[in-house]
Amino acid sequence: MNFLELVKRRQSDRAYLSDGIDRAVIDRILDAAHLAPSACNAQPWRFIVVDQPDLKNEIADATSAKVLGMNHWTKQAPVHIVIVEESANFTSKIGGVVKRRHFPLTDIGIAAEHICLQAASEGLGTCMIGWFNEKKVKQLLGIPKSKRPQLIITLGYPSSETREKKRKPKNQIISYNGY
Repeated sequence: MNFLELVKRRQSDRAYLSDGIDRAVIDRILDAAHLAPSACNAQPWRFIVVDQPDLKNEIADATSAKVLGMNHWTKQAPVHIVIVEESANFTSKIGGVVKRRHFPLTDIGIAAEHICLQAASEGLGTCMIGWFNEKKVKQLLGIPKSKRPQLIITLGYPSSETREKKRKPKNQIISYNGY
């Protein structure tokens, strides 16, 4: 499929089949993340693959909010990938201070989308989750106190077909040569 078809296929899936994922497929997905660009080539990330069922379910519990009814579907996904923010290199840090931007968050977003697009090309579904109990995730995975998990991506074979994307009209979000 061409790139635009791949982008159209990629969606946030919230229902998965119970089928496991071959480790070679996961490795290709991580290869895509590994190749993602980053500011000053800082590569400020670490990817933790959680595929051990009991641990994965505990991570899923850390994404659920009973009161708000959020993310109760996450146990269905056979794999979770936790992206931990690592320290940026000196050049990226200096550039961030000068430009008043925290480049590692942008870099993690790029790597995360590489994961999702490669997963879609493999016939897998994903969903990026930013709502989770950070303290619990750090404890479960032995993440040092000085580090922050920024995203969790669920990964699995989707149980439904690709939905039609609902987007704002292009004229509301695109302009040329000015706002």
